[in-house]
Amino acid sequence: MAVKMRLTRMGDKKSPFYRIVVIDSRKAQSGEYIDKIGYVDPLKNPAEINIDVEKAKEWIAKGVQPTETVKSYLVKAGVIEQSKKLSAPKTNNKKKKE
Repeated sequence: MAVKMRLTRMGDKKSPFYRIVVIDSRKAQSGEYIDKIGYVDPLKNPAEINIDVEKAKEWIAKGVQPTETVKSYLVKAGVIEQSKKLSAPKTNNKKKKE
């Protein structure tokens, strides 16, 4: 079973907020989740991020993989340290025609 930490959308039309949940990666976006870690309200200025640090560290220790967006929120909350490579490196090794 592949378990991930990802966002699930809540709220009304045009007024979203997101829960950070631990969920089986095969479930639907708004499907049944295992545990709720926190929430993000992007409509507030600055965006309100509320994460239960202890729960997040516990799940990461168990091997749960966060998505890129959740990883950036965890870095902002101080749960994990920012790695040098968050995404795949971009290469520019195109062969030139001569």
